[in-house]
Amino acid sequence: MIFFWLFVTFFKIGLFGFGGGYGMLSLIQNETVEQWHWMTASEFTDIVAISQMTPGPIGINSATYCGYTAIINAGYSTPLAILGSATATFALVLPSLILMILISKMFMKYMNTRPVQSVFQGLRPAVVGLLAAATLLLCTRDNFSTPTENPWQFYISVALFLVAAFGTGYLKINPIRMICYCAVAGLLLFY
Repeated sequence: MIFFWLFVTFFKIGLFGFGGGYGMLSLIQNETVEQWHWMTASEFTDIVAISQMTPGPIGINSATYCGYTAIINAGYSTPLAILGSATATFALVLPSLILMILISKMFMKYMNTRPVQSVFQGLRPAVVGLLAAATLLLCTRDNFSTPTENPWQFYISVALFLVAAFGTGYLKINPIRMICYCAVAGLLLFY
């Protein structure tokens, strides 16, 4: 039964997840952590980190890892978890595949019309909102701790967050290099 709900959940995310992988992260977290409790917030954060470091789109990578983790956490074996990965990944990609096949010809024909342009103008702020929501949903106690529980982890985590945001946003440091720098800093400061 979990495979059916895994497929339905990721199909729905694929259908309504505008803005690419980063825009989908808040939807994926809401469904897998909050709605279905297939994993913890800490496990989801680890999945996001791994998804960013591995080749491929972050949304698809996240779906793959979430499918695997959900099945493992449900007590199934590794071969079934691999099937869970395939199910979640296929379900996430399927809506885009179907929609692109159906609307590609129409889109090219009507791309420059006023209604289509208006739709895209309305979607742009929604995509920015989904990206902001993904960021805020990852700012949890599991990721940053609190000043009262573990002040060292909290302040170092906030500092790394701000340095990474400043480095990639303002200094235009390659995000892969920034991930590596923060990983080394985490190893040195938290080990």
